[in-house]
Amino acid sequence: MSVKEDTKTDMVGKALSLLVLLGNEPRGASAADLARSASLPFSTTYRLLGSLTRDGFVDYEPDGRRYHLGLRVFQLGQRVSNHHGFAATALPVLQRVTDRTHEATILSVRDGNHHLTVNKVDGPKTFRVTSDPGHLGALHTTSVGKALVAFEEEVERKRLLEELPLDPLTEHSITDRDKFRAEIDQVRRQGYAVMDEENEIGMRAVAVPVLNSQGHAFASLAVAVPVFRLTMEELIAHVPTLQEAAAELAARLPQR
Repeated sequence: MSVKEDTKTDMVGKALSLLVLLGNEPRGASAADLARSASLPFSTTYRLLGSLTRDGFVDYEPDGRRYHLGLRVFQLGQRVSNHHGFAATALPVLQRVTDRTHEATILSVRDGNHHLTVNKVDGPKTFRVTSDPGHLGALHTTSVGKALVAFEEEVERKRLLEELPLDPLTEHSITDRDKFRAEIDQVRRQGYAVMDEENEIGMRAVAVPVLNSQGHAFASLAVAVPVFRLTMEELIAHVPTLQEAAAELAARLPQR
């Protein structure tokens, strides 16, 4: 590879790193913020953001001077979702869960140290759950994340239990390593995970793993509700519905 080709490859990597950083910033970020986070010179960051904006991968908000992920990223993500069967195949199953629970149903997969929402059906009621497809969330503060960790392959599960960052998102988030380990052990015993205002104040959720033939989670399925609508006991009553749907998804989805 020539020096010129190597430089181009390096710039592609830097541009992709900016997209990843923007994916973690739902409210957007300034060029200066992104330059600091990516450890890049401001001039390089600004030039790359200009190219990404021109090609539709990034949107620029002039009023706040902030950048957001663009429509082109969403389009590519939808193609990946369709390729893996998550969009068309999973949607009817999620819709049936929502029809029975009257609440939002969410399907997630693990993406490194995060969970990635790949599909969601909103409930018929006015209060809307904000975890849309493409959303990256924490594993330790969400029911879908806990289910993914608990039913991961043993070696990877142990790594996550030892190394996963346990940053607090609310006052209820688990940040103690031993408490998180105990929580995951409980999820494995009972077969489902819960979230009670640990990820977002005013929200709770219950999730079950979608298991492959080896008994490991390649996805997780959740029902999420505002706390004023269902108690935790009422929410857990939906676990059999989720487990039935998860078994159907395990049979229909391509297992990663």
